[in-house]
Amino acid sequence: MRAVVYNGPRDVAVQDVPDARIEKPTDVLVRITSTNICGSDLHMYEGRTDFQPGSVFGHENLGQVAEVGSGVDRVKVGDWVAIPFNIGCGFCKNCERGLSAFCLTTADRSVMPNMAGAAYGFADMGPYRGGQADLLRVPYGDYNCLKLPPDAEEQQNDYVMLADIFPTGWHCTELAGLCPGESVVIYGAGPVGLMAAYSAMIKGACMVMVVDRHPDRLRLAGSIGALAIDDSKGSPVDQVLELTNGIGADRGCECVGYQAHDPGGEEHPNMTMNDLVKSVKFTGGIGVVGVYTPQDPAPQDPLYKQGEIVFDHGLFWFKGQHIGTGQCNVKAYNRQLRDLISTGRAKPSFIVSHELPLDEAPNAYQHFDARDDGWTKVVLKTAA
Repeated sequence: MRAVVYNGPRDVAVQDVPDARIEKPTDVLVRITSTNICGSDLHMYEGRTDFQPGSVFGHENLGQVAEVGSGVDRVKVGDWVAIPFNIGCGFCKNCERGLSAFCLTTADRSVMPNMAGAAYGFADMGPYRGGQADLLRVPYGDYNCLKLPPDAEEQQNDYVMLADIFPTGWHCTELAGLCPGESVVIYGAGPVGLMAAYSAMIKGACMVMVVDRHPDRLRLAGSIGALAIDDSKGSPVDQVLELTNGIGADRGCECVGYQAHDPGGEEHPNMTMNDLVKSVKFTGGIGVVGVYTPQDPAPQDPLYKQGEIVFDHGLFWFKGQHIGTGQCNVKAYNRQLRDLISTGRAKPSFIVSHELPLDEAPNAYQHFDARDDGWTKVVLKTAA
């Protein structure tokens, strides 16, 4: 089968690899039809993780079930399914608590002895191949496959967002504690930041502010009713305080991660975290879904080599704020978000800028990594 293979920093290629196959009775084999390039993929693409050469990318996947193992009861051949990027078992202590991002069964203990969590095509998240390929093996398929409505094939660009970024954006607002009628500032207008803004609008936030500097992304934020804040034209903290009468936003969302950089292009892994502390009011909440890693093999900030940042903890403590962090437990949200899509209440595909054949993945990675104008979200299509 074809797959998008990582050969080294900024070097990916579509290559033939051994076909994915059923390995255990609880497996489901999915013929992938839509698979996204994620901002999280870029950390690996740029060589800023220990993602191993020869690994297959792709954790935002949708397709049609091609084969099921003998122990699979609920999922049938022919079903259209969206596949959470988390790989959970459904029966460990964490999965039973709804924390599928921290599964104890599927975790790779070679990463660290007490490791929790697994994902497709993701550094340090197990030996599982990604879905930027023709086929994907889904462990514990009854638990991990979200069955989709009859319009799935026609609305793939909406439903594929259920694999990661729509639930992750929603999760960020949950971590922040956002309630209807509250204001929220979102740092980062990439796909996840836009989904956080979209989620906040659906939830009834009274004001949604989105900080970025890329005109195409800020336009998309404005298209859903958010207030676009261009940090290249002045301090984003000052702009947020001006919009909130000097108080600050009720809630804040970090959707950038450790490769945050200033308008001049200099990287500061602590920049958005500290800006959020200053932008959010006393007793406010902050949600963090931007990726931060325990190690950075190519750090631009020496301290971040071990995943450490200089954080304004004194101001954070003094303001009585709280922070929620971590990868999204997709299964905690994907059913309700699926139903928002199927009833027409949500259309997350508004962020899609490009639909391209799988074979064009290397070119798409280059454009997306360069943040070229208009390259906001790429969906790769595997069908001939």
